[in-house]
Amino acid sequence: MSTTASEPLLYIDTQQAADDFLTDISEIKEIAVDTEGASFHRFIDRIYLLQISTRDRSAIIDPLPIGMPKGLGEILENNEIEVVFHDADYDLRLLHQDYGWNVNHIFDTRIAAQLLGIKAFGLAALLEQFFDVKLDKKHQRADWSLRPLTQGMLDYAAQDTRYLLDLRDMLKAKLEKLGRSEWAREEFQRLEGTKWEADDGSGAFLRIKGARDLTRRELALLRELVPWRDSVAKELDRATFRVMGNEVLLDIARSAPRTARELSTMKGMPRGVLERGAAAMLAAIARGLEAAEESLPKFPRAPKWDREEDFDDRVAKLKAVRDAAATRLSLDPGVLCSRERLESIARKHPAKIDDLSDIQGLRKWQIGEMGEDFVNALNPKLLR
Repeated sequence: MSTTASEPLLYIDTQQAADDFLTDISEIKEIAVDTEGASFHRFIDRIYLLQISTRDRSAIIDPLPIGMPKGLGEILENNEIEVVFHDADYDLRLLHQDYGWNVNHIFDTRIAAQLLGIKAFGLAALLEQFFDVKLDKKHQRADWSLRPLTQGMLDYAAQDTRYLLDLRDMLKAKLEKLGRSEWAREEFQRLEGTKWEADDGSGAFLRIKGARDLTRRELALLRELVPWRDSVAKELDRATFRVMGNEVLLDIARSAPRTARELSTMKGMPRGVLERGAAAMLAAIARGLEAAEESLPKFPRAPKWDREEDFDDRVAKLKAVRDAAATRLSLDPGVLCSRERLESIARKHPAKIDDLSDIQGLRKWQIGEMGEDFVNALNPKLLR
């Protein structure tokens, strides 16, 4: 086991110190990485801390005074160095958004744990299970954009990587023992290139939970209110829900208040927002009320499939195969193969195993474990 957990933590907030540290560790073969953002507090999330652990050192790089630590990018994009994350998706998106980095050699301890059938696969649960370490949740919702950082906050952040390389070793050994290393490798490769796609935000109001219950006229009000709320959040650099919650926006869209007094009586209306933004809110409401009938928003239609009469029966047969395999492999059925993927197989109605390789998102390891049984379940006549 590495000695990282007992080594002093380095806090790096100068370019020279970052360069020296990253040069010192440039010959490593694996590195554990985590990021801290502030999406709970800020309008646009970004990287406010970078936690790093090697086999014998742990450090936190503070990018606020330094900017992009170029040397770290060279390490993370080096195909010869394995980069260990826990639940890499959001970290990868932030690293690409802020620095343009693409990490290519990944080991994700969350995914590894899921493929082993471990039910409690959060980092805190894994650290307690494997190392008898209990994470203090005191700083779980901390605002990492604030400075100075307390020693307690730094120690908390460092815990996210201190044990990751040892955890990786243990999980990797278990994957090998169960013959699931290729499963993990395929999943890790699918993480490569993870990033946020460009989005102009024009349809964001349609993604608000509860928007589908509104009339088209009410949707028109919501279409005006969401950009208004977001513009205020951006100006204040504050998370949107801290400016005004979605439920309040939905209530405004439904009731269409016409005066500041009517706005003030609404449940959950923040006084500060009302005092500075009542006129802008009322203008947004007026635009929604005045929108021409033909321009009222509506939800796009979901893709229509030619739903054959026996479609549900086919899905049920596939689900039975999946559930039996999940029991045999001691895996969560949803981890083994999602309902969405089962429906894709049912639509394809494969007559042979090779047909399964054309189904988007279906893994090779899933085909290897269940492909033959999927085909046989859908084509019982082939067994005669």
